[in-house]
Amino acid sequence: MAGVNRDQKGKKDDTGLGTAIDFVLSNAKLVLGVGGAAMLGIATLAVKRMYDRAISAPTSPTKMEQAGKRSWEEPSWMGSSPRVLNQDMKATVSRSLQSLPTAAHSFEPDAMRRTVGRSGLGAGGSSAVQTDLLRARMRLCLQEHLWEFYREKVNIPVEEQATARRAALDICAELRVFLHAKLPDMPLREMYLSGSLYDDLQVVTADHAQLMVPMILEKNLWSPVPGEDTIMNVPGFWLVRRENLEYFPRGSSYWDRCMVGGYLSPKSVLEVFDKLVAGSINWPAIGSVLDYVIRPVVPSETLTLEVQYETDRRLYVDFLPLLVMEDGGSLIAKPHRLAAERHENLWRQSFRVAETARLRALDQEDGGCRCTCLKLAKAVCKLNAALQRLNASQLTNAILLLSETEGDWTQEVLADRFLQLLRSLVGHLEAGRLPCSLNPKVNLFCELLEPEVDELGYTLYCALSDPQGLLRTAVAENPQN
Repeated sequence: MAGVNRDQKGKKDDTGLGTAIDFVLSNAKLVLGVGGAAMLGIATLAVKRMYDRAISAPTSPTKMEQAGKRSWEEPSWMGSSPRVLNQDMKATVSRSLQSLPTAAHSFEPDAMRRTVGRSGLGAGGSSAVQTDLLRARMRLCLQEHLWEFYREKVNIPVEEQATARRAALDICAELRVFLHAKLPDMPLREMYLSGSLYDDLQVVTADHAQLMVPMILEKNLWSPVPGEDTIMNVPGFWLVRRENLEYFPRGSSYWDRCMVGGYLSPKSVLEVFDKLVAGSINWPAIGSVLDYVIRPVVPSETLTLEVQYETDRRLYVDFLPLLVMEDGGSLIAKPHRLAAERHENLWRQSFRVAETARLRALDQEDGGCRCTCLKLAKAVCKLNAALQRLNASQLTNAILLLSETEGDWTQEVLADRFLQLLRSLVGHLEAGRLPCSLNPKVNLFCELLEPEVDELGYTLYCALSDPQGLLRTAVAENPQN
């Protein structure tokens, strides 16, 4: 909070309000504790800067001090978005994170802390008992709100899930028939449906499925190369190199047509399927037979079909070509988000199946609430515009990493684990790194831009002092869901 107290010289008389604010901040740690002081520092930083700027407004255009001129004319500290941190606030958050305690009771709202402080002064030796009671009451209150949010917003009715799965299955059947008839020589294994809709981990609405299209590659003609072993050094992504060209010239493999610079290009593979799926299939005719409205989504990172299967229900089906490696790992043709020319040949390694299996196995061992916590976090991120850059893989791995240090995942501590998840995400964002639990070399935040990291970190950091407010925001931004 040092940024709050600097640049005091050259400002007009503030009639004591600035001094009062500084006094409150300097004594905040005694009254509110370290965590509460950090929260207060962020809020007060905004208020005090706006106040300082207001009193620095020139009374006359000809009588403007240079220091006051700089303060008055500088851009608003909030920038284009009030959630994006500027450099001063980033430094404040960084310092506050380093001093925040890790105990669950450290995340209680400031109002409760003040109540505890007053009761402690009046009750003497009984203050510890009152503190414990208040903490238990706050956790119970959050627990009730989380379960209410889960029932009303997170959980999807069984009938809706079944209808969405039938629609996805119909699309899969049509594509299978078309590809086998149009290109019978294309080396493909049987297509199948996948995704959170089939793992009972989809939230809010049944609106997304993945159609996996396994490609067959000749073992002696193609070999996968880990991204960290290349000049690009991108763990979690792979190159697929063409081998033995001197003995098996170009054209020996069906997929040589998708080769770019000696490597199998996922971009070229997607272009081949895009011409077939989006350009050759008469989707309006098929939709009329199935009583759906089907159309390709343009633009899209991958080949995606939008299926309107009811008046107010839509399903998005991602068409994902993939390669299965000898160790069972999967490489999917989903491009690097920051793809430049040097990244366009990279295949993304998918850990989803193994991550989901591990999460479920842990819950089955101890009757835990990990999957429930994951679904709550996914729903909050889906319904909150400021958090939509956090995906299911990142949230799943944050929970798996938290499970390595936290053993109690019973249903009774769901509120505590949810708060710990928020705080662990803030810590990972502050560090700029979220390691994959199955391969620590992989940084799951490597595709986030710096402004996105700032916005995510700030939103989650503020949510620590008011987690129920995070739930209210999600509901307010999406009242129709």
